[in-house]
Amino acid sequence: MINQTEIGSRIARLRKYRGYSQEELAKMVDITRPSLAQIEMGNRSVSAEEILLFSYYLEFSIDGFLSPNYEIEAEAIKDKSKKKKKVEERISVPKLNVHKFKQILLYILEKCAGKPNVGETVLYKLLYFSEFNYYEVYEEHMIGATFKKLPFGPVPQRLDAVLHQMEAEGELKMIKTRYFDLTQKRYLPLVKPDLSLLKASEKEILDQVINQLSDFSAKAISAYSHQDMPWKATKDGDIIDYELAFYREAPFSARVYDTKDDEE
Repeated sequence: MINQTEIGSRIARLRKYRGYSQEELAKMVDITRPSLAQIEMGNRSVSAEEILLFSYYLEFSIDGFLSPNYEIEAEAIKDKSKKKKKVEERISVPKLNVHKFKQILLYILEKCAGKPNVGETVLYKLLYFSEFNYYEVYEEHMIGATFKKLPFGPVPQRLDAVLHQMEAEGELKMIKTRYFDLTQKRYLPLVKPDLSLLKASEKEILDQVINQLSDFSAKAISAYSHQDMPWKATKDGDIIDYELAFYREAPFSARVYDTKDDEE
């Protein structure tokens, strides 16, 4: 395990590689700029939740970051034009609400705990449809997560960091099981979600998605997600733009639109 000074040094170097100022990164992690300066100098410790947020915005694996032989240079973005573009895209993404993310994960897992088909792939898609459906209906985010277009459908970024912390804190347990002829990674909730953090509208969308899609197999829900406009309109490997939710058509659209506007 590395010490506090080395953690601060690595955060400072990664921040510079990613092109953020101290003020910009501090706002993302919801701390003051002086606090970030103290962290980077090794004079202030970093909480588990702050490490999660740093890993999200600076794009590093927590396990790798905390290892003694971690190489900052491997994380560098060498193409300056791509670097500028990616920095602008990340700044425009709503800030991830880690604590709420955890409660929504626990809520979905609790509702689906008895379903053998709900492994990692199905969980990813339930999160995707919940977040994008909510954004389409209410034009705001539940958790502010980003999703990347990958071959098996949309995948939430930095979910591994959140799950890693939750398992370490005894909030859930990861198990590997056999589902038909495949090895499946599943997560079992060990604590109840804090429902006081969820709005009635958020719970309603979550329940709708769970009722509609949680019985799908991993293959079926992946194929279904491939027909959703946000995934279809995004290039492979790119972050999926939430605004694409407004271009959905049936059966994916979660919002009832006023057709009078279209007729006029």
